[in-house]
Amino acid sequence: MHTPTDADGPDLRHHGDAEVRGSGLTDLAVNVRAGTPPDWLKARIAASLDSLAAYPDGRTARAAVAKRHGLPPERVLLTAGAAEAFVLLARALKPRNAVVVHPQFTEPEAALRDAGHRVGRVLLREEDGFRLDPAAIPEDADLVVIGNPTNPTSVLHPTTVITQLARPGRALVVDEAFMDAVPGEREALAGRTDVPGLVVLRSLTKTWGLAGLRVGYVLADPETIGTLERAQPLWPVSSPALAAAEACCEPTALAEAEQAAQRIAADRAHLVAGLTAFDEVRHVVGPAEGPFVLVRIPDADRVRERLRELGFAARRGDTFPGLGPDWLRLAVRDRATTDAFLLALGEALQG
Repeated sequence: MHTPTDADGPDLRHHGDAEVRGSGLTDLAVNVRAGTPPDWLKARIAASLDSLAAYPDGRTARAAVAKRHGLPPERVLLTAGAAEAFVLLARALKPRNAVVVHPQFTEPEAALRDAGHRVGRVLLREEDGFRLDPAAIPEDADLVVIGNPTNPTSVLHPTTVITQLARPGRALVVDEAFMDAVPGEREALAGRTDVPGLVVLRSLTKTWGLAGLRVGYVLADPETIGTLERAQPLWPVSSPALAAAEACCEPTALAEAEQAAQRIAADRAHLVAGLTAFDEVRHVVGPAEGPFVLVRIPDADRVRERLRELGFAARRGDTFPGLGPDWLRLAVRDRATTDAFLLALGEALQG
């Protein structure tokens, strides 16, 4: 295990939106589903605007999320996106030995470090397919963070492996922000109450295109939920975001999300097939299960800049601990967009 210093390693605050902000490029850098939010969801959010004079009341949305996962409401906390949940965990919990499994979304480590905690890194290895070995986690870790499916590797870890990390006195934080993009939500831990110390984070940002609205939630035991809730400011989630959370938990929305997950799987297979046709692409991490893929390409920084000149934004990989400058993360898009991207990639690899 590696314990970084404050000045050690990559920029944990770099995110995919920086690749496309104001650029006009075709976006393969941000993992938000294209063509979202759908019109019916925009209408539900717009209808909530008539209530803006009143303070937000999250009880109905909280109950909807609880019902969606078969849990009592006291096991649910609504947050201003999953990012707020990471900050709440870092501020409200008092870990002595926090460990983050990398490569993964960097905000959990950044939040822990900002709160003054020392953070150890367990780095999963390319030669192991970036798959988790429970034995790599120190026994004395009292807070462990892992993504599933993991951003940026797109690896989906089996629940039977992740639950081996559970211990009395340990918070096991599983970031399931992309789980609703997995057909059938295979390997989901949301809704489980039999795993000691389990804390599951979910986001409505990715599948529903709500990055600008900021809405997500935490699922955990009532004591942990109460601790996190006391660390929140008053009225942390806006009325439009609450309306969105309620709407996205309805049966018709869940069915739409499942259909989208099936389309993503097919579109991802098309992207992977195109990538593996290039000799210059040394490794496509697989089997990919999220709405993105991770690839290793020699001189990827130059390739990424050439892609920008050709109209496409890709997510650099060197800001993820455990990766380096030869890695790119690519969001899954429709086949027409992917075909245009693959043509540009071929040109970028030659230029």
